[in-house]
Amino acid sequence: MAFLRWYYFCALLVGFELGLANGQYYRQVGSKKLPYQTFTVDQSGHANFSTVQSAVNAVPSNNKYWICIRVKAGTYREKVIIPYDKQYIILKGEGMRKTWIEWDDHDNVAQSPTFTSQADNFVAKSISFRNTYNNPENKNPRAPAPAAMISGDKSAFYRCGFYGLQDTLWDVQGRHYYNKCTVQGAIDFIFGAGQSMFENCSIAYFGEAIEPGLLGYITAQGRLGPYDSNGFVFKGCSVHGSGSTYLGRPWRAYSRVIFYNSNFSHVVNPTGWDAWSYIGSEQQLTYAEHDCFGSGAANASQRVGWSKKLSQADLNQFTSITYIDNEGWLNDRPF
Repeated sequence: MAFLRWYYFCALLVGFELGLANGQYYRQVGSKKLPYQTFTVDQSGHANFSTVQSAVNAVPSNNKYWICIRVKAGTYREKVIIPYDKQYIILKGEGMRKTWIEWDDHDNVAQSPTFTSQADNFVAKSISFRNTYNNPENKNPRAPAPAAMISGDKSAFYRCGFYGLQDTLWDVQGRHYYNKCTVQGAIDFIFGAGQSMFENCSIAYFGEAIEPGLLGYITAQGRLGPYDSNGFVFKGCSVHGSGSTYLGRPWRAYSRVIFYNSNFSHVVNPTGWDAWSYIGSEQQLTYAEHDCFGSGAANASQRVGWSKKLSQADLNQFTSITYIDNEGWLNDRPF
């Protein structure tokens, strides 16, 4: 309590006041919302920390104040985990092509991600996550090797990169928003049971890195039951790369993936979708494309017959930001 009294006093002196974001404190400076505290990470040693994980470790357990971790440009060779009890973190790099966190693990999908975020209320901006195990120059046998595993609720990513080959982005569960991000891979490279929207994102199919003649899969969504709310929505995205890929296949029986107003290059296979282990139960799947364009959308007449055509009401529901945010949490956070 003494610390909080001191902080309120200092706030008055420097002309800002405390506000509440989702019930948590941030600084209000004029019309701007700013983090309560900022840590800086720089490999040169001229900052608060030289590794990203050490900065995360410094955030108090059961944190209730927005804290920004600014990561200077460079490649940070480390695995980073944001545990359940370290909410309200903003991880901010200096650019998707300038600030990298990378590792090369492949033991299993739960253990091997380069970056893991388990906490609710997380934001990342202008930073990339990469698992290098499947890089062709390494000549390793292809294996699941996630770049990131996201399981916390109310998580948002802006201008972030996710780079891998198989199982690149494990969107485990929770409500997530990806804006102007790049996701690269070839096999099930966006998978999981998140309730997630990808808006204006680059979906980069890395077909030249897999065996000749093998088709890829962009998504493997894991909706388990007919009343589960989760699913992946791609809105205003670009699908491009080399080779040929399906838009998705079902990881679980009620898989749901929707592409809306997106640009498909030639890499999208004419059949579009694969039923995988659910042949005979395709009616349970919700795979839909609406208002997509480009050479990969021009051959839509060859799509599998069981892909869905959503009603306008359903389309409005899934493509509205309220599908993931009917509380206003996306706009009520400082950064």
